[in-house]
Amino acid sequence: MKLISRLGPAIAGVLLAAVYWPTFVWMAARFEEADTYYSHGYLVPFVFAYILWIKRDEFKKCAIKPLSAGLALFLPALLIHLIAYFFEINFVSGFSIILALFGLCLYLYGAGAAKKAAFAIIFLTFMIPLPQVLIINISFNMKMMAANAATYIIQLMGIPAVREGSIVYLKPGTFLTVGDPCSGLRSLIALTALGALYAYLVKVSAAKKMLLFLLSIPIALAANILRIVLLLLVAYAYNAQVATGKFVHDFLAFLLYVFAIIGLILAGRILSWEKKK
Repeated sequence: MKLISRLGPAIAGVLLAAVYWPTFVWMAARFEEADTYYSHGYLVPFVFAYILWIKRDEFKKCAIKPLSAGLALFLPALLIHLIAYFFEINFVSGFSIILALFGLCLYLYGAGAAKKAAFAIIFLTFMIPLPQVLIINISFNMKMMAANAATYIIQLMGIPAVREGSIVYLKPGTFLTVGDPCSGLRSLIALTALGALYAYLVKVSAAKKMLLFLLSIPIALAANILRIVLLLLVAYAYNAQVATGKFVHDFLAFLLYVFAIIGLILAGRILSWEKKK
């Protein structure tokens, strides 16, 4: 009986993975597609496992009090998954995994353990791709916003830039197109995930954790605008071919994450700073 009790959660996990296998296959395809916004998706389950691992001592202290009420979440989640699978609404199926895991945790271990595991389970949402139509719409609006902001900044520097749509004209014969990859959506998704994890790990109050997570959004947006400003400056100083070349473009993409991570760390340090008496 003890062996069955110990194997129960593992068996439930395997069965759950089997039920959601088509959804996992869809996710993997989205992670690997060209110009994906979810290349970080494969890392999310490892972060999920890491969070559970660092809280292992806290889980041991939790009294195991299974709640039948967990089925009120688990069973509807499975139903949502089946309906979504039938109608090929994959992202809905993906989000139902969160509800299913939380319900299963309640059913097997109780409220105490579910509360401890809540952040790790919710963090899995960062690997669930949004619908393509929504991605396209958000990316377009972010692209226009970033192009407008970057143009305004270099105009303040004295460069006679003119923006028409997502195209920024710098001087006769020199212009730069702010494409979808430069919208900042890819970095925004990845950096908000990083911001959520960082806020969770920083030892500050719950209110400051939420503030730090929210700050990851403007930090990511600002870092992307700075990247576009640097691209425009390179195009103005040299030409558009140099700015859009693999070396410069990829190097500035790398710097975007460096700037954003530094911004997150500074924000975390400021929020965790306490005046010494």
